[in-house]
Amino acid sequence: MVSISYSILKKIPSKLGRAGTLTTPHGIINTPAFVSVGTKATVKALTPEQILATGAEVVLANTYHLYLEPGDERVKKLGGLQRFMNWHGPTMTDSGGFQVFSLGAAYGKELSKVVKITNPEQILQERSSEGETPRLANIGADGVSFRSHHDGTLHYITPEKSIDIQHNLGADIIFAFDECTSPAESLRYQEEALERTHRWAKKSLEYHKSKPNADTQALFGIVQGGRDEGLRKKSAEYISSLNFDGFGIGGSFAKEDMETAVKWVNEILPEDKPRHLLGIGEPEDLFMGVENGVDLFDCVAPTRNGRGGTLYTHKGKINIRNAQYREDAGPLDPECGCSVCKNYSRAYLCHLFRSHEMLGGTLGSIHNLYFIINLVKRMRQAILDGNFDEFKKEFLDRYSA
Repeated sequence: MVSISYSILKKIPSKLGRAGTLTTPHGIINTPAFVSVGTKATVKALTPEQILATGAEVVLANTYHLYLEPGDERVKKLGGLQRFMNWHGPTMTDSGGFQVFSLGAAYGKELSKVVKITNPEQILQERSSEGETPRLANIGADGVSFRSHHDGTLHYITPEKSIDIQHNLGADIIFAFDECTSPAESLRYQEEALERTHRWAKKSLEYHKSKPNADTQALFGIVQGGRDEGLRKKSAEYISSLNFDGFGIGGSFAKEDMETAVKWVNEILPEDKPRHLLGIGEPEDLFMGVENGVDLFDCVAPTRNGRGGTLYTHKGKINIRNAQYREDAGPLDPECGCSVCKNYSRAYLCHLFRSHEMLGGTLGSIHNLYFIINLVKRMRQAILDGNFDEFKKEFLDRYSA
């Protein structure tokens, strides 16, 4: 029996949303929860102690990047992800499928997790670390071949290889290998990609179960299907039919499609297993996901924005570099309880960013991560208190004003 368990404590009346607990070998995740993204076994600019102080309960690392550097076998030799990065709480690793998309199909086409509708090619292009030379990353029936963005070496990842890497990394929750597609792809290509994702999901699960330590890691299957209702529901039904421990909702979304796609999927996925919306993290999208039955979210946006000086407040995002903050002695957000808002002024933060000081990125990341993590914690508490709708309206009315 796998060593995680999920239980629902309370639901949002007449909606799919719920508050629960997800127990893992390294601790409990109180859901819904925002997962901190530590791509290369580090949340950029933060120590694990600083991550913990934001209220984070779980960190997600990236299979693709850790496979290339320092190598998954080296991480295993050094005690696994938790010991390697000195993070003692729950951990997750993604399958590497999205990186093939983001460094491939998305390259040069302004595609990401949330996109404007465009028309990418079916052949995936990849760039070198200098961004000079486009290279091909080919998707085949059994896996994906690609060139390292570090040194150009050729690699081939199959479902089995992805599971091997993730077993070596040793996270509590891992994901089946999948193909992420743009919502702009043709229906024909979406159908072909979905068949591959389903075939790879079954292979991932079978191979995972054959491993001697399979019961120490939970494996989540990923639902794909682009922006087509039929494909999304077909995927949710097929992935549900397999004995996964939980589910990821994947894909690159058109903004206008996200809510309907999440609802289509979560109306089908088993209620008694956790659901993770991959790569989504803006406040409006978090509220949408929570009320439509999402338990976990991950996104690089809070820390990426934080390093760039775009900071969250209860009245919306601000660019702390703006001249209006140069003599502002007040806290970044008077309603925020993070260490940055308690100890530093907007003027000081403005100075750090305008001076290109490293500390600016650290403080901005601490604040943004605290803001988003604790926003989702407040959503959870609102579900438990029975006033989620009121909390959502009150927050978004001010945030979006």
